[in-house]
Amino acid sequence: MPKEGRDWQISDEEAAKRWDLRHLNVCSVDPPGCKDIDDALHCIKLPNGNFQVGVHIADVTHFVRPGAEIDKEAARRCTTVYMVDRRTDMLPGLLTESLCSLVCHVDRCAFSVLFEIDGKTYETVDVQFSKSIIRSRESLSYYKAQEMMDDVNNHEDLTESLRGLLEIATALRDKRYQAGALTLSSPEVKFKLDTQSQNPTDVTEYKHVDAHYMIEEFMLLANIAVAEKIATHYPTFAILRRHPKPKDKEIKQLSEQLAKFGMDISVETSKKFAESLDKANRPADPYFNKLVRIMATRCMNQAIYFPLGDIDLSESFHYGLAVSLYTHFTSPIRRYADVLVHRLLAAAIDIASLSNDMTDKFKLSKQCDQMNRKNRMAQLASQASVQFNTF
Repeated sequence: MPKEGRDWQISDEEAAKRWDLRHLNVCSVDPPGCKDIDDALHCIKLPNGNFQVGVHIADVTHFVRPGAEIDKEAARRCTTVYMVDRRTDMLPGLLTESLCSLVCHVDRCAFSVLFEIDGKTYETVDVQFSKSIIRSRESLSYYKAQEMMDDVNNHEDLTESLRGLLEIATALRDKRYQAGALTLSSPEVKFKLDTQSQNPTDVTEYKHVDAHYMIEEFMLLANIAVAEKIATHYPTFAILRRHPKPKDKEIKQLSEQLAKFGMDISVETSKKFAESLDKANRPADPYFNKLVRIMATRCMNQAIYFPLGDIDLSESFHYGLAVSLYTHFTSPIRRYADVLVHRLLAAAIDIASLSNDMTDKFKLSKQCDQMNRKNRMAQLASQASVQFNTF
């Protein structure tokens, strides 16, 4: 932890090692009141008609060094646990809400992925990785970002950047669905908390806007690009995330239920499963359609972290996303897997070296087991908190 605390600033020596991206219209888009801001984005139109999109992720590994006590504790916790009225952080508040968080109007260290995306086909033409310095223009909520994009009289540079991101994200989402990515659903609720006691006073269904999927698409794009990079450089030590096929028993039960309505389900591939779910649709009954998606979600196996050397490459497929290689890179403030992936990526682009623990297959497997267990426990705790405060 920096001795200067919140007064810490990026030194000239450190700045010289990084891309200086402070001139760009970077902004973050998160839930209202978010303090641990992991990611920020920018989009500009290039002279050749293509887009440049930057996905900028908090550079947690600049502060959390391998083997330090703070790293050991993060490796034990593995994740931030979000409850209705509180959260238990993986890292200390000085890092999560101040030094690492990509808050607006101040210089922050980031790990950036720059994409050049074809302006017509929306295919990735080029991708580059580097540590960087950014200065976010604004910390927006999903709803504020949506309001800016919807305002036909707003032509500010930041708003146009958001509109460019939404245009690309819409095309990327369509491509994912065509490839067989699943559209699942789970009930989401939003609690209103008392400002003093933090006790829940009201609960409503969480409202989704286009800005939600806009951010999701670029997080997926960055995660896939990083997965491909580290898998190429470290075919044994790369930490990836795979998603097995749905559970046989639950799928059978879902099939039996839908057969009563003359509907069939196939899970042979994610694309066939996606097509089956699209056909299991009653145009005049949106509640039935959403229920089918929720039931399908509950048929899915848990996605898990693993070192690439532990399994055959053909088994690394992420069923839900319909991609062959996937990892977590975009949330290092709240997930330890992302911290490890940042270290792998830094080594892959020759700006750091891997520690002995990162090249120990047994230790990596053990750490992945811990991350999978803690991730599952955090999900169960969060769900239990929602149920406790709802009923």
